[in-house]
Amino acid sequence: MKESEKDQSRRKFIRNLGALGLGSLAFSSIIGGSCSPKKSELASGKTVKLLTNNNELVEVDSAYISTLNKNLSSNHNSESRKGLPGKKFVLVVDLAKCQNARKCMDKCQSVHQLRPDQHHLNVLVMKESENTAPYYMPKQCQHCDNPPCVKVCPVDATFKRSDGIVLIDNERCIGCRFCIAACPYSARSFNWYEPIDAEKYKDVPYDIEKNVPQKKGTVTKCTFSADCLREGKLPYCVSACPNGVYYFGNIYEDSVTNGTSGETVSFRKLVEENGGYRLMDDLGTAPSVYYLPPKNRAAVPKEENSHV
Repeated sequence: MKESEKDQSRRKFIRNLGALGLGSLAFSSIIGGSCSPKKSELASGKTVKLLTNNNELVEVDSAYISTLNKNLSSNHNSESRKGLPGKKFVLVVDLAKCQNARKCMDKCQSVHQLRPDQHHLNVLVMKESENTAPYYMPKQCQHCDNPPCVKVCPVDATFKRSDGIVLIDNERCIGCRFCIAACPYSARSFNWYEPIDAEKYKDVPYDIEKNVPQKKGTVTKCTFSADCLREGKLPYCVSACPNGVYYFGNIYEDSVTNGTSGETVSFRKLVEENGGYRLMDDLGTAPSVYYLPPKNRAAVPKEENSHV
């Protein structure tokens, strides 16, 4: 039986395919209705650094990278990485007011799906010398303007937004922990185990601004409650504090609001008149968190009865 023109064309195409050296794998893909382009056609020229299972740092063309987890929330996009326009967020912590209520810590842990031993925010007992009275100091990510953690991340999982907030995208995080080593404030922690309530969160779309659901094998840290800020609300810790320790606001507007009283004051005036300072400012990290010196330290209980 004489071959039809259609069959002849098909046979000729297959012969040419074999001559190009694409092999049986490419042939089966085409017959199945899927055409695999050449590498030269896929390559974007933009490479991304990745850490392999053998702890080798390699560069891969971004065109060959695909995200395995597609369960992403609506804000898992460029807007979450850009930040809020016209904003530069700042936090002022009044150490004279902290009484170790730890309500800020409790709220933070419950919102961010953290285990009891994990902290985005931790209240520490501080003491300058043997003969000085101790005081309480809440400490979290300082959201630096010059963050060393961002510089060392090989996959752009940790990034700084235009509004000053430094975030982590755990859909990109490969768990190399370079950022943990680079952070001078010890503000990051690693998810060594399955997060608390993993079953409860398994179908919840991932939210970069809240960093929930947490994921084993990734890094987590304070987000400055970026999800609240997008809705015009104060951060969770600021609202939860019963003692008025925290002031939060937009430095461009020179205003910060106290989470307890709701009073809005001048940021610059508050810091200048009360001797405000930043942690390890000499490192050049330019933190967005300011501290007002502790006063009335006699009210602080003895160290052996305090949380460290």
